Amino acid sequence: MTEIDEFRAEVRAWLQANCPPGARGPGQVAWGSRRIELKPDVRLWLERTAEKGWTVPTWPQEYGGAALDRDQYRILIDELKHIRARTPLTGRGVNYIGPTLLEYGDEAQKARWLPGIARGEGGWAMGYSEPGAGSDLASLNLKAVRDGDHFVLNGRKIWTSDAMDCDYIFVLARTSPDKPKHQGISLILVDMDQPGVQVRPIRLISGSSPFNETLFEDAIAPVADVVGGIDNGWTVGKRLLQFERSTHAGINVSGSQGGRTADSRLPQAIQSYAPVADGRIADADLRDRLIRIEQNGHAQRLTQQRVIEETQARAPGFASSAVKLTGALNAQEGHELILSAMGLQGVGWEGEGFAAEELEATREWLRQKALTIAGGTKEIQLNIIAKRVLGLPD
Repeated sequence: MTEIDEFRAEVRAWLQANCPPGARGPGQVAWGSRRIELKPDVRLWLERTAEKGWTVPTWPQEYGGAALDRDQYRILIDELKHIRARTPLTGRGVNYIGPTLLEYGDEAQKARWLPGIARGEGGWAMGYSEPGAGSDLASLNLKAVRDGDHFVLNGRKIWTSDAMDCDYIFVLARTSPDKPKHQGISLILVDMDQPGVQVRPIRLISGSSPFNETLFEDAIAPVADVVGGIDNGWTVGKRLLQFERSTHAGINVSGSQGGRTADSRLPQAIQSYAPVADGRIADADLRDRLIRIEQNGHAQRLTQQRVIEETQARAPGFASSAVKLTGALNAQEGHELILSAMGLQGVGWEGEGFAAEELEATREWLRQKALTIAGGTKEIQLNIIAKRVLGLPD
């Protein structure tokens, strides 16, 4: 038996013995928030994997990881899927700011933040966009004025996903207003448990409010929590965006075992409503659309694997935009197809004429509209693909 075969056998045995039944199959996944109560098996799964270093398996051991190489990482993911184990920990801590700290943080920052992130001790929000600074992010106006060993922050951020349940937020703030707009920005870590930080939920068309507006009124953040140096936030912030997009694309190997996957329930969901004749969906248009979606999904998975294998860094570069965008568009098309098959049963909002799963399908269809906004809009991704991937002129 080779060394890698021995590793697989050890992983398989450990998972069988330590993954609780309540952490297998669909269900709750921990993302660090102290404000969300975890189910007992989910909590136990998080604790056991954190002790093993498998919440962030490729991170160095001194920061809470297991220092797995690429082959070992793939084996771990394969074995987790084999027993239908859920990711023990996800979120912006392990997927966005953690990998950024590994690259740009100083030793004190790594020692202070990374072990806690790896254990799921605190949920993180992302403070980038502002009401007047979305696509033109460098026009941001959140001010950070130095006062001794702290910065005082005033301004607001918008579309701060999950901020109502987060404990910390990393923000891009203007620390030198006299410099050119790209050069006077810093990435700062902020504790949200203080009077100077207020969160206002934004209600979406799906009826939920995962997005928020976050206000900073004399909020405090230590100078020691500026990542990558004062006024170097544009460089650091762009790298973090690559981690974000690679996570959305399912090609992140720098944090948790996450990533969007194709919905395997799609054919069954459609067949539940669409008439079937001679063992296949009778409607030729629905049938063709389903085939295209499944073909695109297979191509997406192959592309994900190719990008992971080709990248030499801990996260993909600009190619992540292409994978993120195609995955989002294919997911949206899948939900459009489900609603087409459901007919009038797919447009219900409430009432006795609709089953609970039908009402949820409608809301999920609406939620999926955010896929081409969150993590960088469709238009932003297309610009990146054109300039950075295809090399087209401005």
